[in-house]
Amino acid sequence: MTDVSAASLPAAPLKNRLFCMVYEGMLLFGVLFISGWLFSTLLQQRHALVLRHAQQGWQFLVLGAYFVWFWTHSGQTLAMKTWQIQLRRADGGRVGALQAGLRYLLSWLWFVPALLAAHHNGWTGRGALALSLLGGVAAYAALSLLLPGRQFLHDRLCRTELVRLVPPPKPAPARG
Repeated sequence: MTDVSAASLPAAPLKNRLFCMVYEGMLLFGVLFISGWLFSTLLQQRHALVLRHAQQGWQFLVLGAYFVWFWTHSGQTLAMKTWQIQLRRADGGRVGALQAGLRYLLSWLWFVPALLAAHHNGWTGRGALALSLLGGVAAYAALSLLLPGRQFLHDRLCRTELVRLVPPPKPAPARG
């Protein structure tokens, strides 16, 4: 963990946080692949629809464990390290397990409203589902532009913040 005071660190820019999420999704593909393989091998799942809901619950827990472990140990997942972003409490301290778990649950606000709207409106095709998810994600990201510090809603509710570990470059002194 970088030993820099919380007051001196700027908030992570929205574009960096969104790029970090895309990279995180690619890394999580591997995590979910391995956890799905373990689940289906250990339970001798022969068909994808058998134990489907149990496997979804298992993978939800695996994702939660992944995020809570990284957030409580270093404040950074692998993708966050790449993008030099760190999760901290609003007062600059380290995030605890309860706060990290709550943040994980509330971070599903990115997707759940769009999924509920799609279900409520009877949208069943992949295209309609993809559009509703993209619209929901875009709306959630845009909401951060209205919140103090341009935080995401789940960070605001959990009293956490994402900071950029590398301070922006200082302007060169004026010559003359």
